[in-house]
Amino acid sequence: MIQLRPMTSSEYPAYCDYFIDDYSREIAENYGHSMDRAIELANQDLLRSFPNGLETNDHELLCIESDSELIGYLWHSINTSDKSTFIYDFFIFSSSRNHGYGKSAISALESQLKSIGIEQIKLRVAYQNQRALKLYQEVGFSISGYNMSKKLGTS
Repeated sequence: MIQLRPMTSSEYPAYCDYFIDDYSREIAENYGHSMDRAIELANQDLLRSFPNGLETNDHELLCIESDSELIGYLWHSINTSDKSTFIYDFFIFSSSRNHGYGKSAISALESQLKSIGIEQIKLRVAYQNQRALKLYQEVGFSISGYNMSKKLGTS
């Protein structure tokens, strides 16, 4: 059974290490930045959302567990004015994939959100991440737009 629980301050540094590594690779791949610049941007995003570590009310970092074993992370932020939440990061460790944990974690989040009156979940999926896109579509998400970018030449 999947459980979502708030991340502890002792778990936060490991999350930061994972997030900076993962997100900086995505930034470099999607936007053509050098890895040094991508790492800098990933650090800035994390610091902007968690300026005091886990001491914030706007964003929530959750640990995903199965049988009390940590199998992933989920970062989201609730917007009460439009009764929605936005998922910033959703990650199942590679050793725990292909067991239905992703679907179960989304279902657990939905239950938690419904109980407090949240009516919609929003997120962004990188174009190359077909695995995530397939999961989200299987659990009922629909495509609501496209992010696009164009790298300008320096001539």
